[in-house]
Amino acid sequence: MFVRLEQRRRSRFPWITLLLVAMCVGGFILVNIHPAGMRPQLIREWGLVPMQLLGGHRPVQQMLRLLSALFVHVNWLHLVGNMLFLLIFGIPTERVLGRGLYLLVFVIGGAAANLAGALSVPMAATAIVGCSGAVSAIMGAYLAFFPRAELGVVLPLGFYFEFVRVPALLLIGLWVLVQLVFTWVGPSFGAVVWWTHIAGFVFGLLAAIFMRPALARRQRRGR
Repeated sequence: MFVRLEQRRRSRFPWITLLLVAMCVGGFILVNIHPAGMRPQLIREWGLVPMQLLGGHRPVQQMLRLLSALFVHVNWLHLVGNMLFLLIFGIPTERVLGRGLYLLVFVIGGAAANLAGALSVPMAATAIVGCSGAVSAIMGAYLAFFPRAELGVVLPLGFYFEFVRVPALLLIGLWVLVQLVFTWVGPSFGAVVWWTHIAGFVFGLLAAIFMRPALARRQRRGR
């Protein structure tokens, strides 16, 4: 389990991160208050179906589904995992980027990641859902802004728990390696579209690197 270790002065309340968490939780509840027999159809209507997107079926609607799919999650494990990582990496990233740019990285990065996922499985008839690609974009931005940061890792050792500090670069690097391995292995590890994670991460990393000079100038002017 990761515990974020705050290293910089808190300057902004993370409204956007908390709003995104609320929207994802709300989307999950909205799907699950319906009878079980209706849920697969709702997921297909709000999720992104690669075969429909790439087949030219209602193109405007499919473009909107690149975004709506971000707020649909299949189960609690899927939702909680994404929300945990969003809180850990999103709060410090939002404070650096500001609300507007942070929201753009999440939304555009998530949409681009979903598109990459659809292109990796063009004939899939099942929906791509969840904000994993968007969260990956936030992780990429976090790494660009906090390359020397440390994360607290709680390790279970039998009946005891050990708290250790580990460089974020190492942990995120291992995470990227896992995504690459799973992408190479293919769909035998389940229904996760691993290319969404990789594309989102690369988008967030490059976007943050591109924005760093302007953000540094803005920070200097604000002093």
